[in-house]
Amino acid sequence: MFKTPISADSHITEPPNCYVDFIDPKYRERAPKMTRHDRLGDIFVIDGLDQPVPMGLVAAAGKDPSTITTDGVLFKDLWRSGWDAKYRVADQDKDGIGAEIIYPTVGMLICNHPDFDYKKACFEAYNRWLLEYCSVAPARLYGMAQVSMRTPEDGVGELKAAHAMGFRGIMMPGDPAVEDYDSKVYDKVWETAVELKLPLSFHILTSKSGAFAQNPRGPRINGFLAIIRGCQDIMGTLIFGGVFDRHPALKIVCVEADAGWVPHYMYRMDHAYKRHRYWMKAPPLKRLPSEYFHDHIYVTFQDDWVAFKTKDLCNVRRLMWANDFPHSDSTWPWSQSMLDEHAKSLTTQERNWICHDNVAELYGIGERA
Repeated sequence: MFKTPISADSHITEPPNCYVDFIDPKYRERAPKMTRHDRLGDIFVIDGLDQPVPMGLVAAAGKDPSTITTDGVLFKDLWRSGWDAKYRVADQDKDGIGAEIIYPTVGMLICNHPDFDYKKACFEAYNRWLLEYCSVAPARLYGMAQVSMRTPEDGVGELKAAHAMGFRGIMMPGDPAVEDYDSKVYDKVWETAVELKLPLSFHILTSKSGAFAQNPRGPRINGFLAIIRGCQDIMGTLIFGGVFDRHPALKIVCVEADAGWVPHYMYRMDHAYKRHRYWMKAPPLKRLPSEYFHDHIYVTFQDDWVAFKTKDLCNVRRLMWANDFPHSDSTWPWSQSMLDEHAKSLTTQERNWICHDNVAELYGIGERA
């Protein structure tokens, strides 16, 4: 019997008051805010970032592809459950979903803000708002707190604060302020995550190397394919940097970057390490790179049917399906029919692992889901 799926990656739609009402008063005038644009419709403007966030792609779930646009979309016309949790369970039920792991939308882009003080204030405001949102249906909505990593010491404090607020996981920025994540200055952060049993997530579009290419080679759509690169870079940084050797209980989630590429990436890491580690002066590892990926890294995906086909070449207990509601890549409200087609080669046990058990065990979600 198939268990009711849990989406390992869904999103909210930040409302106009998300940051303004919840941010530290000294940042209120600069807080991200929604405004009306003549061509784009309603947009979020973030002080210090050149590109606004148009609402068009934020809640395009269920739309015909030919109608998806970044122009002229108004906040009032978006799926209400994106910001009003009283409507969320009904949309979950429409898609046959028992619970969701909730990530931000505007907050993804704020991860790339150059001012880490501002970023920290924004994330603290978002976490306060998110806590209220998820409290409406605590057995169905599991928010991931955002942290700024302004310093490693701040990172430790942010993890502890999020844990105290009741969050079960953390969304990390792709690029920290101090050195990079393979540096030993972050060992205390990893130790704290393990101690508090907080999985750490790295989402697409939250690092410089994983942003949409502003000037892609070839047609503009070619730049869309670059968005998973940032997550791959972070996974490689952690593995080749020996982070998992130093912290063997650390759990990392690679979010919305698909999963069909994982077997080849594992092979390619092993090849690089076996063949080129000497002249490239790579730090010595206790195990092959693929073994760290196999054991420590969870990956979420939506309609990546290749992931189901290649499950035996990676770790089926680290694959986690998601519906990405309400974003433009979402499988909502057709998730069940899609899964019936894409997952038909799986055993009942394998489908339950990928669509329910893996995420439930990772975040301690009860059988209610």
